[in-house]
Amino acid sequence: MAAKIYYEKDAPIGPLQGKKVAVIGFGSQGHAHSLNLRDSGIEVAVAELPKTDNFKLAVEHGFKPGDIKTAMNGAALIIVTLPDEVQGKVYASQIAPNLKAGQTMGFCHGFNIHFGYIVPPKEINVVMIAPKGPGHLVRSEFAKGGGVPCLVAVQQDATGTAKQIALA
Repeated sequence: MAAKIYYEKDAPIGPLQGKKVAVIGFGSQGHAHSLNLRDSGIEVAVAELPKTDNFKLAVEHGFKPGDIKTAMNGAALIIVTLPDEVQGKVYASQIAPNLKAGQTMGFCHGFNIHFGYIVPPKEINVVMIAPKGPGHLVRSEFAKGGGVPCLVAVQQDATGTAKQIALA
Protein backbone atom coordinates (compact mmCIF):
# COMPACT_ATOMS: atom_id res chain seq x y z
CA MET A 1 0.00 0.00 0.00
CA ALA A 2 1.27 3.46 -0.85
CA ALA A 3 2.01 5.97 1.86
CA LYS A 4 -0.59 8.67 2.38
CA ILE A 5 -0.43 11.92 4.29
CA TYR A 6 -3.43 12.72 6.46
CA TYR A 7 -4.25 16.15 7.83
CA GLU A 8 -6.54 17.40 10.59
CA LYS A 9 -9.51 17.46 8.21
CA ASP A 10 -8.92 13.75 7.50
CA ALA A 11 -9.02 12.79 11.18
CA PRO A 12 -12.33 13.81 12.79
CA ILE A 13 -12.90 12.79 16.42
CA GLY A 14 -16.41 11.54 15.56
CA PRO A 15 -15.66 7.79 15.61
CA LEU A 16 -14.70 8.10 19.30
CA GLN A 17 -17.44 10.47 20.45
CA GLY A 18 -19.68 8.93 23.07
CA LYS A 19 -17.26 6.04 23.55
CA LYS A 20 -14.85 5.12 26.31
CA VAL A 21 -11.11 4.86 25.71
CA ALA A 22 -8.84 2.93 28.09
CA VAL A 23 -5.24 4.08 28.27
CA ILE A 24 -2.95 1.42 29.73
CA GLY A 25 -0.06 3.28 31.36
CA PHE A 26 0.29 6.96 32.29
CA GLY A 27 3.93 7.44 31.28
CA SER A 28 5.35 9.62 28.50
CA GLN A 29 2.82 8.74 25.78
CA GLY A 30 0.01 7.62 28.10
CA HIS A 31 -0.36 10.94 29.87
CA ALA A 32 -0.40 12.84 26.56
CA HIS A 33 -3.00 10.58 24.95
CA SER A 34 -5.16 10.57 28.09
CA LEU A 35 -5.17 14.34 28.50
CA ASN A 36 -5.59 15.09 24.80
CA LEU A 37 -8.50 12.69 24.44
CA ARG A 38 -10.19 13.96 27.60
CA ASP A 39 -9.74 17.56 26.43
CA SER A 40 -11.38 16.51 23.14
CA GLY A 41 -14.50 15.37 25.02
CA ILE A 42 -13.74 11.64 25.12
CA GLU A 43 -14.31 9.54 28.25
CA VAL A 44 -10.91 8.21 29.32
CA ALA A 45 -10.15 5.47 31.85
CA VAL A 46 -6.53 5.20 32.94
CA ALA A 47 -4.91 1.96 34.10
CA GLU A 48 -1.78 2.40 36.18
CA LEU A 49 -0.02 0.58 38.99
CA PRO A 50 -1.00 1.88 42.46
CA LYS A 51 1.51 3.85 44.51
CA THR A 52 3.72 4.65 41.49
CA ASP A 53 4.75 8.14 40.44
CA ASN A 54 2.64 7.78 37.29
CA PHE A 55 -0.39 6.76 39.37
CA LYS A 56 0.07 9.90 41.50
CA LEU A 57 0.50 12.01 38.36
CA ALA A 58 -2.72 10.63 36.88
CA VAL A 59 -4.56 11.57 40.09
CA GLU A 60 -3.03 15.06 40.00
CA HIS A 61 -4.47 15.43 36.49
CA GLY A 62 -7.95 14.49 37.67
CA PHE A 63 -8.04 10.83 36.65
CA LYS A 64 -9.04 7.96 38.91
CA PRO A 65 -6.53 5.34 37.77
CA GLY A 66 -7.37 1.73 38.36
CA ASP A 67 -6.56 -1.76 37.16
CA ILE A 68 -6.49 -2.84 33.52
CA LYS A 69 -9.66 -4.96 33.65
CA THR A 70 -11.71 -2.07 35.05
CA ALA A 71 -10.29 0.42 32.57
CA MET A 72 -11.02 -1.92 29.65
CA ASN A 73 -14.59 -2.67 30.71
CA GLY A 74 -16.84 -1.05 28.10
CA ALA A 75 -13.94 0.60 26.24
CA ALA A 76 -14.19 0.85 22.47
CA LEU A 77 -10.46 1.60 22.18
CA ILE A 78 -7.64 0.30 24.38
CA ILE A 79 -4.39 2.23 23.91
CA VAL A 80 -1.34 0.35 25.15
CA THR A 81 1.38 2.83 26.11
CA LEU A 82 3.51 0.54 28.26
CA PRO A 83 7.20 -0.02 27.50
CA ASP A 84 7.70 -2.57 24.71
CA GLU A 85 9.55 -5.00 26.96
CA VAL A 86 6.55 -5.51 29.30
CA GLN A 87 3.69 -5.35 26.80
CA GLY A 88 3.68 -9.05 25.89
CA LYS A 89 3.49 -10.22 29.50
CA VAL A 90 0.83 -7.67 30.46
CA TYR A 91 -1.14 -8.47 27.31
CA ALA A 92 -1.16 -12.22 28.07
CA SER A 93 -2.02 -11.88 31.75
CA GLN A 94 -4.35 -8.87 31.91
CA ILE A 95 -5.43 -7.55 28.52
CA ALA A 96 -6.19 -10.67 26.44
CA PRO A 97 -8.54 -12.22 29.04
CA ASN A 98 -10.62 -9.02 29.06
CA LEU A 99 -10.88 -8.26 25.33
CA LYS A 100 -14.33 -8.24 23.75
CA ALA A 101 -15.16 -8.67 20.06
CA GLY A 102 -15.29 -5.35 18.23
CA GLN A 103 -12.86 -3.52 20.48
CA THR A 104 -9.83 -1.77 19.02
CA MET A 105 -6.33 -2.15 20.40
CA GLY A 106 -4.07 0.80 19.73
CA PHE A 107 -0.30 0.92 20.06
CA CYS A 108 2.22 3.77 20.00
CA HIS A 109 4.92 1.49 18.60
CA GLY A 110 4.63 -1.57 16.38
CA PHE A 111 7.35 -3.81 17.84
CA ASN A 112 5.19 -6.36 19.69
CA ILE A 113 2.62 -6.69 16.90
CA HIS A 114 5.19 -6.84 14.10
CA PHE A 115 7.30 -9.52 15.80
CA GLY A 116 4.31 -11.53 17.04
CA TYR A 117 4.82 -11.10 20.79
CA ILE A 118 1.21 -9.91 20.86
CA VAL A 119 -1.33 -11.60 18.57
CA PRO A 120 -4.84 -10.27 19.24
CA PRO A 121 -7.85 -12.38 18.26
CA LYS A 122 -9.28 -11.87 14.78
CA GLU A 123 -12.41 -10.13 16.09
CA ILE A 124 -10.32 -7.22 17.46
CA ASN A 125 -9.14 -4.19 15.46
CA VAL A 126 -5.40 -3.54 15.78
CA VAL A 127 -4.01 -0.11 14.98
CA MET A 128 -0.89 1.94 15.60
CA ILE A 129 -0.62 5.67 16.06
CA ALA A 130 3.05 6.41 16.60
CA PRO A 131 3.74 10.07 17.37
CA LYS A 132 7.09 11.27 16.08
CA GLY A 133 7.92 12.97 19.34
CA PRO A 134 7.92 12.34 23.09
CA GLY A 135 4.73 12.60 25.10
CA HIS A 136 5.47 16.03 26.56
CA LEU A 137 5.79 17.42 23.00
CA VAL A 138 2.58 15.65 21.91
CA ARG A 139 0.80 17.27 24.85
CA SER A 140 2.30 20.77 24.54
CA GLU A 141 1.59 20.96 20.81
CA PHE A 142 -2.01 19.83 21.38
CA ALA A 143 -2.42 22.45 24.12
CA LYS A 144 -1.26 25.11 21.62
CA GLY A 145 -3.84 23.89 19.09
CA GLY A 146 -1.40 21.94 16.96
CA GLY A 147 0.00 18.45 16.76
CA VAL A 148 3.01 16.34 15.84
CA PRO A 149 3.40 14.06 12.83
CA CYS A 150 2.37 10.46 13.51
CA LEU A 151 2.66 7.16 11.72
CA VAL A 152 -0.71 5.47 11.30
CA ALA A 153 -1.12 1.77 10.57
CA VAL A 154 -3.92 -0.78 10.57
CA GLN A 155 -2.77 -4.33 11.24
CA GLN A 156 -6.22 -5.86 11.60
CA ASP A 157 -9.63 -4.43 10.65
CA ALA A 158 -12.25 -6.67 12.23
CA THR A 159 -15.07 -4.11 12.19
CA GLY A 160 -14.41 -2.18 8.99
CA THR A 161 -13.82 0.97 11.07
CA ALA A 162 -10.23 0.49 12.30
CA LYS A 163 -8.72 3.25 10.16
CA GLN A 164 -11.37 5.79 11.17
CA ILE A 165 -10.86 4.92 14.84
CA ALA A 166 -7.08 5.21 14.46
CA LEU A 167 -7.35 8.60 12.78
CA ALA A 168 -9.76 9.88 15.45
